[in-house]
Amino acid sequence: MTSLWEATLPEHLGQPLGTRLDGDTHADVAIVGAGYTGLWTAYYLQQFDPSLSIVLVEAEHAGFGASGRNGGWASALFPASMTAIARRYGRDQAIAQQQAMHDTVDDILAASRREGWDIQAAHAGSIVAARTPIQVQRARDEIDTWRSFGFGAQDYAFWDADAARERIGATDVLAATYTPHCAAIHPARLVRSLAATVVSRGARLFEHSPARSLEPGIIRTVAGSVRAPIVVRATEGYTANLPGHRRTLAPVYSLMIATEPLDDPTWASIGLAERETFADYRHLIIYGQRTADGRLAFGGRGAPYHFGSDISPEYDRDTEVFHELWRTLVDLFPAIGGSSVTHAWGGPLGIPRDWFASCGLDRSTGLAWSGGYVGDGVGTSHLGGRTLAELITEQDTERTRLPWVNHSSPRWEPEPLRWVGVNAGLRAMTSADATEARTGRESRRARWMSRLLGS
Repeated sequence: MTSLWEATLPEHLGQPLGTRLDGDTHADVAIVGAGYTGLWTAYYLQQFDPSLSIVLVEAEHAGFGASGRNGGWASALFPASMTAIARRYGRDQAIAQQQAMHDTVDDILAASRREGWDIQAAHAGSIVAARTPIQVQRARDEIDTWRSFGFGAQDYAFWDADAARERIGATDVLAATYTPHCAAIHPARLVRSLAATVVSRGARLFEHSPARSLEPGIIRTVAGSVRAPIVVRATEGYTANLPGHRRTLAPVYSLMIATEPLDDPTWASIGLAERETFADYRHLIIYGQRTADGRLAFGGRGAPYHFGSDISPEYDRDTEVFHELWRTLVDLFPAIGGSSVTHAWGGPLGIPRDWFASCGLDRSTGLAWSGGYVGDGVGTSHLGGRTLAELITEQDTERTRLPWVNHSSPRWEPEPLRWVGVNAGLRAMTSADATEARTGRESRRARWMSRLLGS
């Protein structure tokens, strides 16, 4: 099965946008990766300095990776917690980083309106349900943390059971948290619209042209090279394919399913009437949305990390994980039990060793990057692309002074330690949920993993 998003693209957005690179060329800025990060970088560079020549090199087609396959949450989620950011960079910097994430959600939607992109957006916020007493305490603790950093109920609210059940009809809901800083979107419509706009304004896009190396001043591909004083790495989950970057980001797979369009009585029992995105407070991450055409699109982690940071199309599909996603979704919303799954897909996302996303520019080499979004990339990649464009054009802005700019994450351990560690973490979070369900007590293993991840 193809992804829901690819299958439901309008015909005009599915048309080829670039050609293969054949020979050598040059530009002012060369970008490896035509997903959200690379394309937003190009988009803002074109706004800040229309005279710049820009080349994007893409191994497949624009939007092939996570940008075209994700859960469709344009959110203010940042991988590192506020506490972790404050511990390293100070309270004020942590607050500034989070406020920038709030702003980037609005900026994505504003750009879409300005450009006339139909991305099927619904800016209705996000609900995270608490379905056990332990999860209720986690929800309260999270709200207490937001309050300690000065964010009020207008940004992050705690809902009791009655208030939560008015908005989401999941089983066993005891409470929930809500933030307005999230929009449900059609991610492939966004990335393809963005790509078409960037190309229409003069950027050269070379698709099906895999980069074989990225060095100061040059990108080498299988059929030619691109020379530029500024070279941007925007490869996220596929970064491990670049020489010298096997240990930069660990590619971990996230998988999704989508139902057939559901009827009105089923939706009446589910809720999500405004197309709020949803999750719950289990340890192993799940995420979902009500699509514009009335489906449930639902995903989660749980697929294994593959030895040596291996990336392969065969890993995009895992029957066992798809079955578990369906079981979880029916447990949440039993009314869908007789419905069909029409699409199932997946892909890799990039995880830095400290779970701290970063972007930056090394002026001594001309090498720039943004990535390590840990699955929170729709919003973070926009902030990264805009920030990179400001750095490249030598602007001094609130964004260029954020703590993630030029943050340096440690490299992952060599194999087999990397394989053991990442998969042990995934198993720990899965078993933590089972332990809590069985004992009614918080998992010590989950607390230990949280400390390991810098939460």
